[in-house]
Order: sequence, then structure tokens, then C-alpha cells
Amino acid sequence: MDQSVNTTPYKQIIEAAIFVAKKPLSLAALCRDVLADEDLSRQQVTAYISEISADYHDKGIELVEVASGYRFQARSHLTPWLQRMLQDKPAKYSRATLETLALIAYRQPVSRGDIEAVRGVAVSSQTIHMLEEREWIKVIGRKEVPGRPALYATTTQFLDYFGIKSIQELPPLDEALLAKLAAMDEETLLDI
Repeated sequence: MDQSVNTTPYKQIIEAAIFVAKKPLSLAALCRDVLADEDLSRQQVTAYISEISADYHDKGIELVEVASGYRFQARSHLTPWLQRMLQDKPAKYSRATLETLALIAYRQPVSRGDIEAVRGVAVSSQTIHMLEEREWIKVIGRKEVPGRPALYATTTQFLDYFGIKSIQELPPLDEALLAKLAAMDEETLLDI
């Protein structure tokens, strides 16, 4: 092994690996791919990650754990200033798309017919396709009813995008709100 790597502090190696990774870096991938030749336990690596996170406590970026691993990101309160430098405007989603995504997230696994029953209007193929293209939802099986419709659930990319580790971290959904959604008239819920 190269002697320079041997003398480099593990904390710096871990920090740099997470920084240069194109997507969140899992603890398993960190141990397997980056630190494979080092004599470190998972607990030691986790301790280094905690130290790195603490080092960024008062910085403009933070180390966060999302569903698929660890990543660095700008602190959310800095968004108004950082958006000024972005050339592309963030994607805007129709109300129908957001409602469909919310229903899948909170009621998964769910079929298209289940979504339509709550919303009271048809779910466009374009909405489902866009959510699949973003890799926020995927087909995880088939419902055991005539026609065997696809069952949809959210993905780790969905969790990563929204900065959460598991679906249990979603804010609680008031069942009364779902009842209101179902009761809304068709005009209110038309796709934009």
C-alpha cells in the first residue's frame, strides 16, 4: 500500500470520500470500497463520521444521513442566497402530481385505482411516468384483483431528495385531510 495513504488520518479519508461521491455514500460502501485495506471497524468509521458531522456544526454545509448513505449539503436556511446562483430554476410540479406523490408516500403500496378513489379524478399516465422518471416511485408488485394493477411505492431516491432516512420520518398525515381530498370536486383537482 502507498505509504502516504497509511499516514493520512482516517477522518480526512472518510470526509473526502463522502465529499467526492456523486451520490450518498453508505457505510457499507465506505468500508468496502474506500477503507477495505484499513483495519477499522464499522463502529470506528461511524465514530469518525460523527466527528466530521460535529466539525461542520457551525458551517454553511452539513453532513447528513439520508436513506442511501451520507452526503454533504448546504444548510436549508441558506437556500434563498444559493438559489440566486443556480441557472436552472427548480422544477415546478402540478398540484395533481404532488397529491399523487403524497398518496403514494403515505399509503404505499398503492395502485393507480386507489389513488384515483381518494382524489376522485383519473391519474394521468404522464404524472405516473414523470414520478417514475424522477425515480421517486417504482412498481413493487401487482395487486391481487382482476387486471392485476401495478402497486407503487416510493424509492430511496425519493427519501434522499426530501432529506429523510425512512418513510416513518414523514410528518404525520391527518386522516381528515385525506377525507377532504376525496371530497373535493373534480374542478379543483384538474391537472395543471
